[in-house]
Amino acid sequence: MPVERGKLTALLAEYGIGAAFILELIFFSLLSPHFATLDNLLNVTLQTSITAIIAVGMTFVILTAGIDLSVGSLVALAGVLTTVVLKADVPAPVAYTLGVGTGLLFGVLSGAAAGIFITKFRITPFIVTLALMTIWRGTAFVITEGRPVWELPEGFADLARGRILFVPIPTLIMLVVFAVAHFVLTRTKFGRYVYAVGGNSEAARLAGIRTDRVLIQVYILSGLLSALSGILLASRVNSGQPNAGLMYELDVIAAVVVGGTSLFGGRGTVIGTLIGSLLIGVLRNGLNLLNVESYVQQVVVGIVILLAVMMDRLRKR
Repeated sequence: MPVERGKLTALLAEYGIGAAFILELIFFSLLSPHFATLDNLLNVTLQTSITAIIAVGMTFVILTAGIDLSVGSLVALAGVLTTVVLKADVPAPVAYTLGVGTGLLFGVLSGAAAGIFITKFRITPFIVTLALMTIWRGTAFVITEGRPVWELPEGFADLARGRILFVPIPTLIMLVVFAVAHFVLTRTKFGRYVYAVGGNSEAARLAGIRTDRVLIQVYILSGLLSALSGILLASRVNSGQPNAGLMYELDVIAAVVVGGTSLFGGRGTVIGTLIGSLLIGVLRNGLNLLNVESYVQQVVVGIVILLAVMMDRLRKR
């Protein structure tokens, strides 16, 4: 009996999230005639793409047994910085290059700052990123004086609203980010180091891995992808919003955990994170189509997250 129970737990750990996602698709397809249409499914991927891209960076962070609470505020600040630079009196190509470059560069600097505070000053990731969450949000409001940045150059909105063939550009960017991240985690030395640091940081250090460097790099990656999402979000709403990205950190962590990445570090995949992101996106989309009130949706999503954490504890046992 213990052997059979162990096999069942292993099967749930390996295939549970995929099976749950398929059942969810079937469930909403049966209940709503508008769910299983190409336009609606593409809309789900579009709505999910912003948080899913951030979730890739968060997966790397959580794999090292860390956390990054600053991602939502960084989304806002990167969007604000990009749109402010876009309004500069320079030719459009230069404005686009400087604007997007500024947003991405700040994401890298933010991640580097978080990594340095965590590794060199030995401050826990929760405290460091909580402080940065407050600092970056406040900075976004200071820069804009609490007002959105409007009247952006023509064409900026096409970045998030445009399509290649019939697929939204943010969806394609999301898929590329996930594909590259999957390759890095499964086929590169850095990916192995990430798992090693999350599994046992001290053992990894004794094995010759420069654990501090790995931690700084994963927080830089998280900051970079958060900034990319901030730029895409600013393009979608065609403005720089200082209050953008509110509570994104919770949505992102939820997607990573639901996707099977352990909060204890050392175990998880970006493929699981992609499925977790889509599972939550489909859940919200389906509930909207069924006219379920938004506050009830929050309860349902919370239950799903709780069940995912319970499964993580069972797998660890």
